[in-house]
Amino acid sequence: MASQDYDLFVIGGGSGGVRAARVAAGHGARVAIAEEYRFGGTCVIRGCVPKKLLVYASRFADEFRDAAGFGWTVPEPTFDWPTLIVNKNREIARLEAIYAGNLEQAGVALQRTRAVLEGPNTVRLGDGRVVSAGRILVATGGTPNRDAQLPPGGITSNEVFELDALPRRVIVVGGGYIALEFASLLHGLGAATTLVYRGEEILRGFDLDLRRALRAALQARGIDVVLNRLIRRVHSSAGGLHAELDDGRRLDAERILFAVGRSPNTRGLGLERVGVALGANGSVKVDAYSRSSVPSIFAVGDVTDRVNLTPVAIREGQAFADSEFGGRPTAVDHGLIPTAVFATPELGTVGLGEEAARAHHAQVDVYRSEFRPLKATLGASTERMLMKLVVDGATQRVLGAHMLGEGAAEMAQLLAIALRMNATKADFDATMALHPTAAEEWVTMR
Repeated sequence: MASQDYDLFVIGGGSGGVRAARVAAGHGARVAIAEEYRFGGTCVIRGCVPKKLLVYASRFADEFRDAAGFGWTVPEPTFDWPTLIVNKNREIARLEAIYAGNLEQAGVALQRTRAVLEGPNTVRLGDGRVVSAGRILVATGGTPNRDAQLPPGGITSNEVFELDALPRRVIVVGGGYIALEFASLLHGLGAATTLVYRGEEILRGFDLDLRRALRAALQARGIDVVLNRLIRRVHSSAGGLHAELDDGRRLDAERILFAVGRSPNTRGLGLERVGVALGANGSVKVDAYSRSSVPSIFAVGDVTDRVNLTPVAIREGQAFADSEFGGRPTAVDHGLIPTAVFATPELGTVGLGEEAARAHHAQVDVYRSEFRPLKATLGASTERMLMKLVVDGATQRVLGAHMLGEGAAEMAQLLAIALRMNATKADFDATMALHPTAAEEWVTMR
């Protein structure tokens, strides 16, 4: 390995690649990492972090409205999109600098350029240099799917963060968590919003009760949710964009946001040339230790299309570095991963939904609680919270915990610990309630 320029060369400076590079360097490896855009990857630069900042911004509308019930007199609030974007950009720049600085402090050589595979142990950089490495890690993440007919004015989640102005009317196409989050936050900031989804219900794969409850809550807030429909064509004019649905209905908007999934970002990396096996969608096929079909080439994160979440990419990057350079072979357990949909109201979940549980267990007990939170009794909100426990009827082990309402994501993270420890319904019941909280419902359901 000493004859190589590096022990490890990482392609992609997102969450998974950065963690792998830092940990490998900590194990004593000579490491380089190439990033052609900005260090931090999708999550930090144009994904979960900036999106969550916009979600926070959108929720202030509820706080202003609810304040009157608690005795506050608040002047009519106004919102300024450019101010939000400038402040968001400043925070993202700060985080990007931290990512790059941490890599440099760890002794990783930064290459701010594109890198493509030349061979099983060689990489060509954007300036023409060819470097060699004992191992190569592909961590290039994913990219938004673009509608074949993406019209002028049509955007993806990449572009929405840099809009010059908040559109007055927007159509969001899609029914997954990205579509729902953007539809919710844009509406909260003041845009008249329509969601168009081809399926029968939003959030395919989540617990059905939660899917239905979230859709109903979004509609109650004023979002027009159109299901079982496709956009057939889009026309543009001086007045904006005009989308024609497959039932003949016409929707007008200033912007159309296409949030119709993401695909592994492998195009043009030279993977096929060096013999790396790819899935039908371009994902890098890997084993439990993130090794591809070429023994010296590995991949972690969204580019493998296993579980496309930032913490998963980080855990996979850590496991790869520990396995290959730390002498501790580690396979990532992709079960019981907590996740959240940062719509308003928020959805948090861990474990099996009711439908999935019934498909795998002979007897399933379901506990469900729906109630109006205490905050809403003086505020203006009429939304209700929904909590649901899915339990194995034979063993009483809790298989899934699901929630819709304020704090759902925070609760899902903590519930994941209990489920990973194989907690039973009796364990939940034996836990003393903390009153008055919404969380006490988890230990009082009967």
